[in-house]
Amino acid sequence: MFGLFVQRHAEAAALYNDISVVYVHPDNKNDIVDETINNVRTIRVYYKKSKAKIISLFRFFRANQLALKRLPKPDIIHVHVLTRLGIIALWHKTIHGTPYIITEHWSRYLSGNDFSGLFRKKLTKTIVKHANAVTTVTDILAKAMQSHGLYNKNYVIVPNVVDVKIFKPLEHHNDVPKIVHISCFEDKSKNISGLLESLRILKDKNVSFQAVLIGDGMDFEAMEQKADSLQLNDKVTFTGMLQGKTLTDTLASCDFMVLSSNYETQGVVLLEAFACGLPVVSTNVGGIPEIVNDSNGILVMPHDPEQLANALLHMLQTYHDYDPDSLRAGIIKKFSNEAVGKLLDDIYKNIN
Repeated sequence: MFGLFVQRHAEAAALYNDISVVYVHPDNKNDIVDETINNVRTIRVYYKKSKAKIISLFRFFRANQLALKRLPKPDIIHVHVLTRLGIIALWHKTIHGTPYIITEHWSRYLSGNDFSGLFRKKLTKTIVKHANAVTTVTDILAKAMQSHGLYNKNYVIVPNVVDVKIFKPLEHHNDVPKIVHISCFEDKSKNISGLLESLRILKDKNVSFQAVLIGDGMDFEAMEQKADSLQLNDKVTFTGMLQGKTLTDTLASCDFMVLSSNYETQGVVLLEAFACGLPVVSTNVGGIPEIVNDSNGILVMPHDPEQLANALLHMLQTYHDYDPDSLRAGIIKKFSNEAVGKLLDDIYKNIN
C-alpha cells in the first residue's frame, strides 16, 4: 500500500519509456522475484532483518546491488523517496556518469514533521544538489524541501496518478446520503478520531447520513473502539482494506468524500473521488488547497471537529449541486496515466 504511488508513476512512465523497478524490503527470508507487472519489469529483493542498524543498512544496499546487476546499464535512474536510495543514484552518477532524478512524495519536510539529524540533512542536501531534476507531487512540498536547504536548479511538479479507467462514476441513488473516507488508518496523520467526533456531532443533531470508512492500519481497532464508545455503530461502517473493483464501486456508490488529516502531501484519495464524480470535504493542510476549491468541495481548518461537522452538514445539503462530469474532467486532464506519463517523458528527454 505504501508503495502504490510509486507503482503508479512507474506505470505512467512506462507508456512512453522502457521502465524497470527495483524494490527491496526486509523480511524473514532471502528471496528475489523478477516479473513484469503492467508493462513494468519489477525486481523485488527480500533480505533478512537484523536488529543491528549497520547490518540492516549493509543488507539494504547489497539487495539493491543484486537487483541492479540483473538489468542493463540504465540511461537514467529515477529515485522515489529519499534518502538511502539517493546514495545509490549519486554513486552511479559519480562512477558511471548515469544521470538521476528524484521524486519525493513524503510529507516529512512539511512544518511540524520530522526531518532532522545533522548527518541525514547534510547527506540529503548533497544528493538533491547533484540530481538532474527533482520532482514533487505538490508545490508546497517543493517549497518545504527548499526551506530545509535542499536546493536544486530544476524543481518540477509532477502530481500523483489517478487511474481514470477504474475510478469512474457509478449511477446510484442512496436513500440515506453516504459519506466515504479512505485512509491507511494511522490516526496521527489521518485524524480519524477527529472525524468520528464530528460524525457524533451530526448524530446529536439528528442528521440523516451513513459513513463508510475504508482502509486498514495500525489504529484500525482503536478507531472501531472509539466509534463504539461514541455510539456510532448505527452510523459508521468499517470495511477494512478494499481493492480493485470492490474499492472503486464502494467509493463511487457514495455521495461525497471526507478527509480529516492533520497533514497531507497531496491527498490522492481526493483525486480518486473527483474521478468518480464526488465532491469532497477536507482539512486545509499540506498540498490539499492546490486541488480542492469552491468548485469541487469545502475546506476546513484541522483540529476543529465542530467546524468539520458544520462542513459535512452543508455538503449533505448541497452535494447534488456539483457536476460529476466536470469533477472528472479536471482529473483526466492533469492526473491521468497519460498526462503524468507525458510529464515524466518530457523530463527524461530534457536531461543532459
